[in-house]
Amino acid sequence: MGSRGSPLALRQTEIVQKRLSLLGVETELVRVKTSGDVFLDKPLHQLAGFGVFVAEIDERMLSGEIDLAVHSMKDLPTKRPEELVISAVLERDSPYDILLNRGGGSGGIDDLQAGATVGTSSMRRGAQIRRARPDLQIKSLRGNLQTRLAKLERGDFDAIVLAEAGLERMGLKMDYARLDGERFVPSANQGTIIVVAKRGTAAEHHSRALDHAPTRTETMIERRILETVGGGCVVPMAVHACASGRRARVLAEVLSLDGCRFVRMDEEISLDDEPLNQAEDMGQRLMKMGGRDLVDEAVKTFGAR
Repeated sequence: MGSRGSPLALRQTEIVQKRLSLLGVETELVRVKTSGDVFLDKPLHQLAGFGVFVAEIDERMLSGEIDLAVHSMKDLPTKRPEELVISAVLERDSPYDILLNRGGGSGGIDDLQAGATVGTSSMRRGAQIRRARPDLQIKSLRGNLQTRLAKLERGDFDAIVLAEAGLERMGLKMDYARLDGERFVPSANQGTIIVVAKRGTAAEHHSRALDHAPTRTETMIERRILETVGGGCVVPMAVHACASGRRARVLAEVLSLDGCRFVRMDEEISLDDEPLNQAEDMGQRLMKMGGRDLVDEAVKTFGAR
């Protein structure tokens, strides 16, 4: 089983290993260093693009060195090698963002002092923060979870924004403010662990037992909208689907890099009537509403990814 070597990635892999072990499937861990783990001095959008935490692990699987891989689903590109399949989508943890303040406390974005410095590696988070508080200074924040927390502690930032799921999985008890999911719509697939396998293998068959159907439905809706809009990691884009009964509420937005302009949709789609087709239609309409111009602006600014 392949995994990145960060503490959070290893913890996520351990979760999958334990669940497979309960089914009588034992696995051996193989740590893989990805380009996203090597070039920590650059913002994510300056690297090779969406998939910098995944490509090397894919190569190991395609060559037969590993049978399974564990990823954060939001790191997985929408365009994938034909031979590889998402064999399991685990039940989603919190999809939301959180704000941690230097020195502790649970104050939110609106409580930060004017001109405060906020750290994030996400184009989407940066744009949403600028929209909410244009006076704040956004600085790039890279490194694993422990590194990011250490940078906050030593005073590099007044506050940082992280995924709540990461702290929960690592068992870290800290004071923080959860950002409102209406104002700060999460990234597509945030909070979700997946297992990837080679199509048609025993590894695929065994890992499918871990699949959580409702989460797969929600996240595949999000991925279809993400794929339809395009633009890769340089585009500030958010998508969150939440299923209830046979319907799903879908929030989707594309923002300008400075957060001043955005297009947004808030709709319900039926899960009984080709939900992925409805998701694709949402993505197309989002582009027609002005999303295409915002995507083109971001890609022109940073180059195609």
